[in-house]
Amino acid sequence: MDREDSWRAIAAMRIDLAGLLGGLDEPEWEKPSLCAGWRVRDVAAHVAMTPLAPGVRSMLADAVRAGGRFHRFNHDLAVRHASTRAVGALVGELREHADDRRLPVVTNYRNIVLDVLVHGRDIAIPLGRELPVPSGVGVAAATRAWTMGWPFWAKRRLRGLRLVATDADWTAGDGEEVRGPIDALVLLLTGRTATAVPRLTGPGLPRPTA
Repeated sequence: MDREDSWRAIAAMRIDLAGLLGGLDEPEWEKPSLCAGWRVRDVAAHVAMTPLAPGVRSMLADAVRAGGRFHRFNHDLAVRHASTRAVGALVGELREHADDRRLPVVTNYRNIVLDVLVHGRDIAIPLGRELPVPSGVGVAAATRAWTMGWPFWAKRRLRGLRLVATDADWTAGDGEEVRGPIDALVLLLTGRTATAVPRLTGPGLPRPTA
């Protein structure tokens, strides 16, 4: 997907996520997501705050407080955003800023395609809900996760495997085959192995479950 297609897909996924979140009851907002240590509320806040991220100076201060640990930094920002807003406000932010193209200085639109797709699943799957995958998004997200290195290191983790999407024109890697829907492969690529594996098949499957 090019830049324009990517931003349209981001907007569509934000709207879809807002629709899902708008139907949750209070206990569902507090349930654990697929991200260890993150509630559904926290992941929703992370996605909602992307266009509202603080400036460089504030982010540097937060990074120092997190001891330079990226995951801790991300977690703390999301929890703080979640704790200062009612759930309805988070849904409202997603809708209001669905078309907003502002980005934190440390990322780019390709990363946001991947981010919104994956975090949508981090919320939906534990709740037993489904979110659509807009056309082309799964392939774009899988390609980004495979090629970006840090923080997923997919090429290194999945060395010796050939990943094949069964519902899209996408393959990566060489070796024993692992096949499945593109969104399940994205979960595998981004380290959600236990969630991805039940939807995958192939002789290479035992390796990523280890």
